[in-house]
Amino acid sequence: MRRGGFTLIEMLVALLVFGLLAAAGAAVMGSTLTSQAVVKSRVERFADFQRLRATLRADLAQAAPRRTRDTGGTPAGVAFIGGDPWGGAGERLFVVVRRGWENPDQAPRPSLQYVEYRLSDGRLERRVRAALDGTPLGPAQVLIDGVETSQVAFLHRGVWQASWKGQSGVELPRAVRLDLTVEGLGPITQLFLTTGDSR
Repeated sequence: MRRGGFTLIEMLVALLVFGLLAAAGAAVMGSTLTSQAVVKSRVERFADFQRLRATLRADLAQAAPRRTRDTGGTPAGVAFIGGDPWGGAGERLFVVVRRGWENPDQAPRPSLQYVEYRLSDGRLERRVRAALDGTPLGPAQVLIDGVETSQVAFLHRGVWQASWKGQSGVELPRAVRLDLTVEGLGPITQLFLTTGDSR
């Protein structure tokens, strides 16, 4: 006749089943956490890319044919510099003067802004000047990192060119193409229209 309670074998079987369920639960939770971390990382990369694209679009869509002067007062030969037209500045992607620089404090400055994009140690950086002429570049704003390769091209009269320094009195290219290979995103091609009239 059996008395109330569990036998040793029943207890061992129950512990074994509980252990298997706990191990399965831990594995599922670990997999879920890993997937969540991967998804979060990818979402952050896409957010970085979207910020980069929005910034590039805003700068290039408001490009102005305004030449500037460097810190020594020497005037630039062209308003828009693209790629490496004269050699020696291989990291620089392009330089543009853009309109629409917001001025909420009503500071005594124009609404034009000197902007320079460059690739440095796998980081795509944007740098600006405090004033259009005679001031040095400010600190770099990193728009995206993990850039493995980059190539820029400029559209003029239906032809893409690897560099730009003005053509036949035309200060701005019609469009800019930026090809990037970004860690976590792969190869990306972006096209941006400028205010240039070269077709």
